[in-house]
Parts: sequence; C-alpha cells; structure tokens
Amino acid sequence: MRALVKPKAGTGMELLDVPKPACGPNDVLIRVHHAGVCGTDLHIWNWDAWASGRLKPPVTIGHEFAGVITQLGPEAETTGVLAVGDEVTAEGHIVCGHCLQCRTGSSHLCGRTQIIGVDRDGAFADYIAMPESNVMKLQGIPTEIGAIMDPMGNAFHTVFETDVTGSTVFILGCGPIGCFAVGVARAAGASLVVASDLIERRLEIARTMGAHVTLDATKEDVTARILDLTGGEGVDVVCEMSGHPSGHAQALAAARLGGRVNLLGTPSQTTEVDFARDIIFKGLTLYGVTGRRMYQTWHQMQRFLRGNQLDPLPVITHRFPLERFAEAIQVIKDGQAGKVILEIGP
Repeated sequence: MRALVKPKAGTGMELLDVPKPACGPNDVLIRVHHAGVCGTDLHIWNWDAWASGRLKPPVTIGHEFAGVITQLGPEAETTGVLAVGDEVTAEGHIVCGHCLQCRTGSSHLCGRTQIIGVDRDGAFADYIAMPESNVMKLQGIPTEIGAIMDPMGNAFHTVFETDVTGSTVFILGCGPIGCFAVGVARAAGASLVVASDLIERRLEIARTMGAHVTLDATKEDVTARILDLTGGEGVDVVCEMSGHPSGHAQALAAARLGGRVNLLGTPSQTTEVDFARDIIFKGLTLYGVTGRRMYQTWHQMQRFLRGNQLDPLPVITHRFPLERFAEAIQVIKDGQAGKVILEIGP
C-alpha cells in the first residue's frame, strides 16, 4: 500500500510502498478515505526539537482520519459492535488501560499513551489497523468530517470543561482548533464569543463559525477591547489556543475575577507569570487540556454533529491528494489555511 513515511531523521517525508498492516485479534483494519493535516505533522516534517526527541523513524505519519472497515480480528468480531463496511473514525491516543489515570476515568492522561503517526504507524496511508476499542462508527457523519473529529474534539474538550451556557467566552488564537472552538461555544449557548488572532484570514473563518466579535491583535489592544465589551469585568472563560507567552498574558488579563482559563496551546518557550497578581488574587481556575476525554468528549461531539448543531465545514479550506502532501504542508506554513484535508481513499 501507499504510505507517507518519515524514513529517517531530517526534513521532509516520503511516499513509499509498504506492507499493508496486519489485523490483530482485537484490531480493526480500516481503508482510509480522508485524513487531516495538523501542526504536529508540520513539526515532524521540519524535524524540530520535539520531533527529533520523540519519533523513532521509520514511521508512517498521520493521526486524524476516517474511513471504512475492511476486516475485523477474531476477538473484535465477537463483540458485534463493528462490522465490515462501517464508516468509522478513531481516537488516535492508544492508552494502557491499567494505570491510575486509565482506571479512574482520566485515560486521556495515561502516561503510557501511544499516538498513531507519532509513536506507531499512522493514517497517511491506504490502510491503518486500530484497536477496536478506539474505533467509533460515524453513523451518517461524512468521512471528511470524521477525519477532523480528533482536532474538533480538542476544541470540545477545551470549551466544555465548564458550562459556557450564557457565558462570555474569549477564544485566543484562531487556528483550526480555535475556529472549531468558536463554533462549539456558539452552539453551546455562550452569550458572547470573542476571537482574536494575528492573521485576517483566520479571523474571517472565526466570523463564519459564529464569533460575535473578532480582534486583530496586530492592530488592537485586545485586553482593553475585552474589558470594554464586558463592562470592565473581563470574560467568564478564556480558551487559550496559541501557546505563546503573549497569549498567556492576554488570557490571564482578560479573564474576570473568579474566571477560568482553559489552556490548549502548547508553548515552545517558557512563560513568565506573576502568580500573585494574575492568578491567586484574581481567584482564577486554570485547566490544562490534553487530547479528548475518552470517551465523553467523543459522545458530546457526535451528538452535536448528528443534530446539526455545529457545521465544521467552513474551517476546511484546502484539500489535496496524498501525493501532494508537500503542498499541504506549505499552505500551513504560509499561515493562510484553515483545516487541510488529504483525500486518500476512493
């Protein structure tokens, strides 16, 4: 089969012919139809410090996907949950099931997590084998949307860590996950959704996804505008998606006294914080977002999508065949893309 592989240390990836993965006793073999490209794949392409410290080439890349089941292992077949021909997606974090976190309802924090496309072969390929327990039927959700449920789930997790109904919400950073978060906050009944970014194209997508107000951080004093929009109080909830030190500072300043800051953006450098002024005396609650709650987040997301409460399609701006992956990486580097999709299957 075809697979996009990181064959060795260094920049780039290669499209190679590799053996089709074996379908183990508890596995499901899936013919990939669509896959999402994300910032993680860009890190791997660039072979930055994180990628070089984490990956052990050769490995097939890709962790966001959807497709059709073509085979079930004998143990997976006995459960009767899935069948050949089902359109499915999957949770890309494969956890141990035995640690304290897994056994107390926090398996998204499992310290033994293996991520497809990072720690084991992934989904930028014609086929992928996944544990049956990680696979979910789409039940009418198109595979193109199924392929972006992984990052969309990050947005759901970030927004839904508190009840945002009737709340004021600030989405800081309008990459694809930030734009998904705008739509999720609106669908969940937030009374005011404000979004900020440095790139106008991203703000356009945020407006399409329902942001009441968008702020260009290159032209406006974001914190001052947030205070003005909230009568000097600050917002109830900040979803920090940028991971940049300046974004962290804005997030803490924009939250009201007793507010909440949910942090998804992953920093590449250390952020200095005045804990007394910005957190303790403000009575803030900070929450670090890792992946998706397994599987509460997935059920929330499926219900919103099947009930037509959320349309994520405006976030998808580019589609490429697998052979043009280098172009997909380039549009992400250029900063003008929303979500980028690879069309792999028939």
